Order: sequence, then C-alpha cells, then structure tokens
Amino acid sequence: MPKQNYASGGKQPLEKRISQLQKSGLKYLIMDVHQEATVNLVYDGSGRILDERVLATQPQPLLEYIGGIKGEIRLVFEEGTQANWLYDLLCTKVKQVLVCDPRHNHLLKVGNKSDKLDVRKLGALFRSDMLKPVFKQRLAHRNLRELERNYSTLVKDTTRMMNRIKAIYRGRAIRSSSNLYCVNKRQYWLGLLSDLGIGLRAEHLFKALDYLRQLRQEARAALLKESHRHKISRILETIPQLGPIRVAQIMAIAITPDRFRTKRQFWCYLGLAVVTRTTSDFGIKNGQPYRRQKAVSTRGLNQNHNPTLKEIFKSAATAAVREGVFKQYYERSLAKGIRPEMIRLSVARKLSAITLAVWKKGEKFDPEKINKTA
Repeated sequence: MPKQNYASGGKQPLEKRISQLQKSGLKYLIMDVHQEATVNLVYDGSGRILDERVLATQPQPLLEYIGGIKGEIRLVFEEGTQANWLYDLLCTKVKQVLVCDPRHNHLLKVGNKSDKLDVRKLGALFRSDMLKPVFKQRLAHRNLRELERNYSTLVKDTTRMMNRIKAIYRGRAIRSSSNLYCVNKRQYWLGLLSDLGIGLRAEHLFKALDYLRQLRQEARAALLKESHRHKISRILETIPQLGPIRVAQIMAIAITPDRFRTKRQFWCYLGLAVVTRTTSDFGIKNGQPYRRQKAVSTRGLNQNHNPTLKEIFKSAATAAVREGVFKQYYERSLAKGIRPEMIRLSVARKLSAITLAVWKKGEKFDPEKINKTA
C-alpha cells in the first residue's frame, strides 16, 4: 500500500486536500521563490492550510499547479531576481498578485529560518494585510528600463576602472591630473611606471577603460533613442537641469506618475521626505487627557528610497542653484541665514514636485508658475 502524502500541520490525506483545492472560494497562495525551486503554500479564507509543496521554478509546473486551484486566488511573493518574470507569468492567472518588499518583513528574521518557515510567516503577514507592496506593471516600459540598467551599469563599471587606474599611481606617490585618462597622453603616463608588471597591468586597464567608454556611448545613444519614442520625454526635458539622460532614467525607474497621488508620496520614493519622531504625546490633567505642547524631533530624511532617483534630483538641484530661475531663491535664502545644504534640499523637492506636475498634466515647464517665495 503506497504511503499517504500528508500536508504539513495537519493529517489530511492527499485526496481530501485535492478536493479542497478544487472547491470554489477564497485561496491564499504564498510562494517562496528561489533559483531552482519554489515552496508553495495554500490557505483558505479561514487560515487553514490546504496544501504545501515544492515545485521547480519553471513556467509549466507553476502554471499547472495554479490551474488546479479553483476559486479566487490571491498570490504573494517577495521582490527579488525572479519577481518581474514571475509577475508577468502569473498576473493574468490569478485574482490578485502582491509583490512585497522584503525589507519590511522583519518577522521573517525572528527565530529559526527555512523555506517552509518563511512561507508560513509570509502567509501570516499576507492574511493580516501587513505587507508593503512593490509597484509592478506588466510589460510597462520594458525596453526603456532594460536600456537604463545597461547604461547605469556601464557608467559604474567605467568609474570603477578609472579608480583602479588612479590607485596605481597614488600607490607609487605619482600625482595624477585630469589628463590621466586621455588617449593622447597615454604613453607619458605609462612611462612613469618603471616596473614591467605594473606597467603591463596599467596598460591592460587603460585598454579596458577605452572599451568601456565606447560601450557607454553606444548604451547612451540607445537609451536616448528609446526615451524619445515617448512624447512626454521632450516635455520633461524643458524642466531646468533635467537633461535627456536624467529624464530617461526618471521615466525608466518611476514608470508612471499615477503611482504617486501627491508630491509628498513622490518625495518618500526619492528619499527627500523629512522623518519626524514624537513620543509620550498625551498626558492626564484633572482626569482628562490633553496633548503636550512640545517640539517635534526631526530625524533627517527617510532611508527607504530609490538611490538613483535621489542622486538625480540632488545633482540637478546643485546645478540649478548656480544659474537660472532658482539662483535668486538660493541667494535670498542664504541672506536669511539658511544653511546651503538645506536650500539645495528645498530646491530638489521643488524640482521633483515640478517634475510630477508636468508629467501628470503633459504641459511644458513654465518658469512664471514657480512660487518665488517658496
């Protein structure tokens, strides 16, 4: 007699679990996705475990498994390497797909850890509506996003290669200058290295730098070509200090302005939102509660943000205060005794608010509409 397969946490035979999966009703499907295998856990509306099994992280077994579950399916899994692929594969097969931010799931870090424990804790958070979702939109700006990642990666690789070359000369007390990376000065700089081994290493690094620069220019051209296929890119480029590359990166990362109902939500995404903390806000006087009058403590800017977009608006603000419509605002604020870094933060927030408004309305930037007293 073959051994019966029982679900974890209960003594339900395989036949009974299959019949429960095929009944209509609300089902919670939780996935713990890895490169080779995915742990699947199914709850019903009352929180009872109906099925738990491990499947290969491949389209066919996952689609067949979901096809055998009847009723309204609500699916959840964490953001990760396979998240985009899995979302595109399953978003049309279930009622709801929630891709959650793993940085907020601190319950998963408490106690013992395994795939089966993680999927149970994730299911408990999902049913309690305590997960923070990650924005996903099927096949939205897919080419633009991939080209932006390609360009950003090549920029980082180029910078890393330049730092490696500079470190060679700094390690030998040779003062470098701005023409260290110029092709026509290459033989001069190589001649300063007397050792054969380090000279050959520097020569190979220079060749790698030249190749990366060529690839970066090709990636830049491809990114701009794809960005200009969207009409809104030309409109966003009218905003001060938001050039074609910055606009392309903003569009590729943010995808759509409809994600953000207000500018304050956009500031949180950019890391420009001020975080405040208070405690013991209320007291009791004559048997009645009252609110204490005390200053709100500021704890800087929010830590959970998109670093690329934050760098874009910070660098744009730094350039904007040097010339144009924001220069007078910067000088007036300095005269009032405001610190320069706080003024640049205000300009960055102003630029982001303008970007969101222009993107939503589809109108070109009008400097007359800037609030001069802001």
